[in-house]
Amino acid sequence: MNENPLKIKNAILWVAAYLGVMLFYTFLNIAIWRKFFPNYAEWIHLTVIILCVTAFIRLLKKHYQLHLLSNITPAGIFLAVLCSISFILLLDKGLDPVFERIFPQSEQDYLETLQGLINSPVTSLLYVCVLTPIIEEILMRGFVLGGLKNTYGVTRALMISALLFAILHFNMVQTLSAFVCGILLGLLYIKTNSIPCCILAHGIYNFVSFVALLFPYMDK
Repeated sequence: MNENPLKIKNAILWVAAYLGVMLFYTFLNIAIWRKFFPNYAEWIHLTVIILCVTAFIRLLKKHYQLHLLSNITPAGIFLAVLCSISFILLLDKGLDPVFERIFPQSEQDYLETLQGLINSPVTSLLYVCVLTPIIEEILMRGFVLGGLKNTYGVTRALMISALLFAILHFNMVQTLSAFVCGILLGLLYIKTNSIPCCILAHGIYNFVSFVALLFPYMDK
C-alpha cells in the first residue's frame, strides 16, 4: 500500500510522465527498430519497453513508498480471479458490444490494432498480458489510488484513478471500458491492499481477451 498522501496534480504529472514513456518507446519502434532492424524489431521493442518500465518503476519507488509484493493471500487471489471473470461478463459480453455500436470508427481502429498484434503474437502476448498489467497496476492502483485516498478519501480517489486509467487508453471504446475496469480494480485494491492481486486480475482478463479476440484471425 502507498502510505504517502498524494495531490491530484502530482498524480496527473506521473501519469503524463508514463504517457511520455509510452510515446518514447513507440517512437523508437516506428522510427528506428522497424526501419533498420525489421527482422528483430518486435523483440528489440519489447526489450526497450522492459527497460523503460523498469526505470519508471524505480523512479516512482525512489519518490514514494510502494509495497509491491505485499498482501498476497488466498482470499486476495480468489477475489482477483473473480474480478477478472466479472470483467469478461460485464465488458466482453455486456458493455463492449454497446460501445462498439456507438463508436464504430473507434471499433474499426481497434480491429486494425489487433491485426498488428497478430503479426507478432508472442511479443504482443508478453506486452499485453504481462508488462501492461504490472506497470499499470503499480502506477494506477498502488501509486495513484493508494496515494489519493490518503488525501481525498476512498470515493474521490477511486473515481479520479479510474478516470486517469481510462485516459491511458486512447481508443474511445477502450477508454469507456477502461473506466469501468478502473473502478473494479480500484475496489479490488481497496479490499485487498494488494498490487499483485490487481496485477493478477488485470493479467487474466487481458489474456482471455487477447486469446478470444485473436483466435478467429489466426488461420487467416
